Amino acid sequence: MSIAEDELMIGEGVVLDAGAAPVTLRMLSGAIDVLAYGASFLITVAFLSRASGSLNDAAFRAIVIGWIMIWLVLLPAGVETLTRGRSLGRLAVGLRIVRDDGGPVSFRFALARSMVALLEEYVTLGIIAVTTSMFSRRGKRMGDHLAGSYAMRTRGGRRALPPISMPFGLEGWAAAADFRRLPDGLALTARMFLARAASMHMQSRLRLGQQIANQMSEFVAPDPPGGTHPETFIAAVLAARRDREYVIEINRMRRRDSDSDLVRSLPFGVPDVEN
Repeated sequence: MSIAEDELMIGEGVVLDAGAAPVTLRMLSGAIDVLAYGASFLITVAFLSRASGSLNDAAFRAIVIGWIMIWLVLLPAGVETLTRGRSLGRLAVGLRIVRDDGGPVSFRFALARSMVALLEEYVTLGIIAVTTSMFSRRGKRMGDHLAGSYAMRTRGGRRALPPISMPFGLEGWAAAADFRRLPDGLALTARMFLARAASMHMQSRLRLGQQIANQMSEFVAPDPPGGTHPETFIAAVLAARRDREYVIEINRMRRRDSDSDLVRSLPFGVPDVEN
């Protein structure tokens, strides 16, 4: 069983990642952008050719090369920077370019992507971009690998899973047990298993549940009461983990408010006077 280590999940079972965009959506958004920038580029070049009819071929080629850099490199990079990773095609299909750590891209990232896009999307008609994206885990093209970015879905993200309740009879054990921090990948796998267990084949459900329970038992002491079903044990661990994180956060907020009130108060118990 493989466990995804690059996804984070809070105690309520919500994955903090909208997910990388599939190749099909990237192809559609890329086609819209290529049509928008490519068609407008050809129209402007036609006007330039008429306006510079008196220039020789070398001067006209220099103007066209400069116009390519402006219209197909600098303009897309500027739009991507100002819109925080969006473009006309990405707005249409619900995508956004972000850094590998999930942050917004800067002009440096957008410029690297736009320069490589000349080869990937325009020269090879998208063949290199599609091929590279198909063999990438996050659907990255060459420009994304160079810049350290990927396309993230902004619409149609994952829904929050229903909350887990503490199984009956394990409340006392969970209150006294010692829980080490679960790896995020293991917690996510266990949460998704409970959400999909009812639709799984019985043998696969038993085998996978026992495997997850065995891995989780390494982070819990003492073991649950004898005869506890693996799925019940998994649900108890996740519920206890959520409840303890909630209590820790509540206590932290109370301490913060108490410290804030202490800082704002006058010394020696002198009451403040309202003006």
